[in-house]
Amino acid sequence: MHSGSCLCGVVRFEVDGDLKVPDACHCLQCRKQSGHYWASTNVPRGALRLQGAERLTWYQSSEKVRRGFCSVCGSALFWEPAGHDFVAVGMGAFDKPTGVHLEKHIFVADKGDYYEIADGLPQHERF
Repeated sequence: MHSGSCLCGVVRFEVDGDLKVPDACHCLQCRKQSGHYWASTNVPRGALRLQGAERLTWYQSSEKVRRGFCSVCGSALFWEPAGHDFVAVGMGAFDKPTGVHLEKHIFVADKGDYYEIADGLPQHERF
């Protein structure tokens, strides 16, 4: 089991089982949401348990995706695609240890011009 929370702690979550390897998304929406790029792992909906869900606010960022954040402290926590059975959970919200490391970078064609990706991981122009 893995656990985590928002910055203020009113939204907490637990994930049953091992975490899948995360990726780092550099698309414009993820950068705007997080203030940098978004690193997350996909968690089956049935494996995710929430506490403080009444303080979780969802923003419909496109027809296909909504993003969940704490309504108290503003922490970006979740990315949820419509029609899929998983929720992407932000890696920075997990308590240590996670036991995983980034696997790849996606949407690097949209990355910010203020940083370089130099960790040697695979980079994909889109998804």
